[in-house]
Amino acid sequence: MSDNEKPTLLVIDGHSLAFRAFYALPVDSFQTRDGQHTNAIHGFIAMLINLLKAEKPTHLAVAFDISRFSFRTREYPEYKGTRGETPSEFIGQVPLLQDALKAMNISTISIEDYEADDVLATLAVRGREQGYRVLLVSGDRDTIQLVNDDVTLLYPSRQGVSDLTRYDPDKVRDRYGIEPHQYPEVAALVGETSDNLPGVPKVGEKTAVKWLGLYGSLDGILENADKISGKVGESLREHKENAIRNRRLNRLVTDVEVGVGIEALEKRPIDEQEVRDVFGRLEFRTLLERVLKLEGMDGGEPAVTAPRISAPVPQHLLDEELRGWLRRASAANPGGLGLRIESIDGRPIAAGVASETETVLLPWQPRGADYAPFEEWLASDAPKLMHDAKPQVKALARAGVAFDGLAFDTQIGAWLLSPGAKEASLGDLTTKLLDEELPVADPNQLVPADDAPSVATEAWFTGRIVAHLETALDPGSLGVMRDIEMPTLLVIAAMELRGVSVDHDSLAELSAGLGARASDLAQQAFAEIGREVNLGSPKQLQEVLFDQLGMPKTRANKTGYSTDAGALADLQSSNPHPFLDLLLQHRDATKLRQIVETLDTSIADDGRIHTRYVQSGTTTGRISSTDPNLQNIPIRTEEGRRIRQSFRVGEGYDTLLTADYSQIEMRIMAHLSGDEGLIEAFRSGEDLHRFVGSRIFGVEPADVTALMRTKVKAMSYGLAYGLSAFGLSKQLRIEQSEAKVLMADYFERFGAVRDYLRNVVVQAKVDGYTTTIFGRRRPFPELSSPNRVLRDNAERAALNSPIQGSAADIMKFAMIRVENDLVDQGLRSRMLMTVHDELIFEVDKAEADTVEEIVRGRMAGAAALSVPLEVQLGHGQNWDAAAH
Repeated sequence: MSDNEKPTLLVIDGHSLAFRAFYALPVDSFQTRDGQHTNAIHGFIAMLINLLKAEKPTHLAVAFDISRFSFRTREYPEYKGTRGETPSEFIGQVPLLQDALKAMNISTISIEDYEADDVLATLAVRGREQGYRVLLVSGDRDTIQLVNDDVTLLYPSRQGVSDLTRYDPDKVRDRYGIEPHQYPEVAALVGETSDNLPGVPKVGEKTAVKWLGLYGSLDGILENADKISGKVGESLREHKENAIRNRRLNRLVTDVEVGVGIEALEKRPIDEQEVRDVFGRLEFRTLLERVLKLEGMDGGEPAVTAPRISAPVPQHLLDEELRGWLRRASAANPGGLGLRIESIDGRPIAAGVASETETVLLPWQPRGADYAPFEEWLASDAPKLMHDAKPQVKALARAGVAFDGLAFDTQIGAWLLSPGAKEASLGDLTTKLLDEELPVADPNQLVPADDAPSVATEAWFTGRIVAHLETALDPGSLGVMRDIEMPTLLVIAAMELRGVSVDHDSLAELSAGLGARASDLAQQAFAEIGREVNLGSPKQLQEVLFDQLGMPKTRANKTGYSTDAGALADLQSSNPHPFLDLLLQHRDATKLRQIVETLDTSIADDGRIHTRYVQSGTTTGRISSTDPNLQNIPIRTEEGRRIRQSFRVGEGYDTLLTADYSQIEMRIMAHLSGDEGLIEAFRSGEDLHRFVGSRIFGVEPADVTALMRTKVKAMSYGLAYGLSAFGLSKQLRIEQSEAKVLMADYFERFGAVRDYLRNVVVQAKVDGYTTTIFGRRRPFPELSSPNRVLRDNAERAALNSPIQGSAADIMKFAMIRVENDLVDQGLRSRMLMTVHDELIFEVDKAEADTVEEIVRGRMAGAAALSVPLEVQLGHGQNWDAAAH
């Protein structure tokens, strides 16, 4: 029987190929709306479809490892011991992949105590014996030993799983210079790093192949070891047991009881409805279409995949034609028109507007009569749909063009759908949500062969992505988009343009002082150990701390033992040493100097720092700051105060005003839990931690000591973050037994807090997400993870997510309403910064009372809680002096 007449058995190493796919595809680009990563599944299924189409197997199976443990680890516990922890994003993908394979009616095989390679070896031998042409797909080189005239190995390239190299006997001979069955003997001598099987030192692949040519086998080589001269011969004789052990372990088992005959692996039709259901949950629209087409179903139901349409050719309209088009397009698209502003150096150079069926391209000509209808439309409340709108809004502002009506930002919408994903480009969303490709010119070509899409075409894609996201987002998230995020985007765009005045001389003086201090601390540290070392080198610090000074080892990491700030702080607490104290001080001084220098270099020509606020950079909804980061300046240190003193009131204004929420997270905790004790504390106006301390310790509020208050404060905030008794004891440096009693007493008197925190996690497990007071969702797929570490981390995050998220929403509501009042009343005073729960304003003294009334009223009234929102205000010539 010729090969063409033989049935084909295809067997795939599931874990091997899934891992390859995981590392081949960007993890953040393949994520479902509830946060489940799917890149390994996507890459695997795409590879499988290509294989089915190209090889047309009559029988197939996918083998999976059950765990890292097998008979090999019992014999040699170090086997594969150097492999790191499985990436958290990969965990959970294999069971979902197996669900997809089951829906496709593809058998999966896992055998206790054996590896997937042993299943491949067993099926390869049985398949050959029964007259099959066998194709093995694996990224493990041990499977090379299975290759023969009837068994071919398809081995993935380094680029991933899309490119498979065919290893038949000729290919093995050409690549390695040996017969396939000899490969394990080469590997035994050389060793396998990935399996943690050290070989014979000084023996490389060429040497091993040469010896095999001379002596025929590993046994022959070892029998003639005395004849091999030089250091490599000495090494062989000294380490021959490594080779013997490796050969024993890398020999694949060919008689595993797999529990199924090859005839039962015959390729069967897919379960169409099950495939639709599974692929739908995984959000694999394109792959679903490919699977159905492969099965001769041609895409199936029309609802599954939207028809592909080509981007409209952009029109060039002026004056009344433009006005008429905008009017007609707006009427036909009440949800809004796509808008894209192209800019260079922050200034607009072109604009594109798109309806569902048409696009218009406008070269930038501000203040020209021909484009007056466009500027009128920009300034109107007509809804606009944009992607990454903030820099475009700022570009319009720099050009002096008014803007209003922002209805949807697809970058923000994608973040609301998957808060843990990185910021997505328009091209990313086009691929992920539309299963299409946004044309991109090659940046490495001076004269690109392909034109980049015009801003009009980008505006058209944006509108289509909005339609997808509006369907995918729940009503609560759409409300957050409309009422919170879009108005907030306009507010922070204005704040970025304003910037804040910062004094260069003050920062330069502080930097010089910190540099001198760091140098002095370094010299003192060197004196303690009698030599100079690089205090920034983990390797050199490990040698000093653990070898020279003999200090207890910290937690292990890839480079030895941790020398990060937390590990060294714990070490100094348990085993104080002058060198360690000086090292920690040196780190603080160096870090502060880096902060100061970053701020100094960020001062623009106008003498102000224009930070960039990141609206979609956190999972909770809080606004972060970058370029430079204004939220990492220490609050309670003298150096932090001096940094804040450099932030000063700008020319033409009289004072800075700071406004800060007091204990906002604890107030939200009281509201959400409904705990009468906490509510009473806030309504009475007493110091919260003194009030709680009096209840826990059974004393009058006036008799609560500073230590009691510290313990209560740490516990009140810690419980909302899932703090355990161990964590509390570590934080307060008390015995764990005392921490347990403290927590028990707390929950005895504030039982509603305990019940609320328990119910948050329980409900999140049921729903798969948490929700803020205002409807913001945060998915928690890890709550159902089989990995306990991931599950525990998710539970702790879920505890605080509604509290932190609600605090973020309240701050954004406050910012929106304060900004609107300042603008509507025509005031010069303006909002400059937001840092955590604090807002900073530049104030004209003639408006001081009005501004203070607006700020206090709008912040206190940003949400209707069962406890008052208390706002603290302060005035001063600099940020530190204005602190309250």
